[in-house]
Amino acid sequence: MTDYTLEEKDSFTVVGIGTELTDYAGMDKKKADFWQAVSQNGTLDTLKAIATNDYIFAVNEAVNNKMMYYAGVMTDESVSAPEEARIIQFPKGEYLVVKGEGKTASELNHKLEGLAFGQVLPEAKNFAYVGGPNAMVEMGQRNGLVIGEMWIPVVRK
Repeated sequence: MTDYTLEEKDSFTVVGIGTELTDYAGMDKKKADFWQAVSQNGTLDTLKAIATNDYIFAVNEAVNNKMMYYAGVMTDESVSAPEEARIIQFPKGEYLVVKGEGKTASELNHKLEGLAFGQVLPEAKNFAYVGGPNAMVEMGQRNGLVIGEMWIPVVRK
């Protein structure tokens, strides 16, 4: 089984700029295109300027029956967010944390989502994901690779 931990986290806030994901078959390309756009048009730099740390969040969240995907940063609640941004509240509680590394942030995101949702959660006996936002957290680079974690809120069964 994949290496993972369960960690207690305080509630935290992510400010993100998003896009709707409508086509499961083209999801990886849409996510990659979205990241390229927010990196090139200055959106990611605008978000980084209000961040409380250096982490970059790729957030999946169901909103009004739509699957949304956000590029975001952790902030405190008093920050003045860009007008088009969404304030995403992550609850205090237990989180499934899957760690990994990849050649790019996109590769890391794909790898961690696959491990978390394709292996860990289906095989889990004592905890379950019951919805709410989840995130791939890009934490930096090491030896030329992007390192990060998938954070998914879970409850005990």
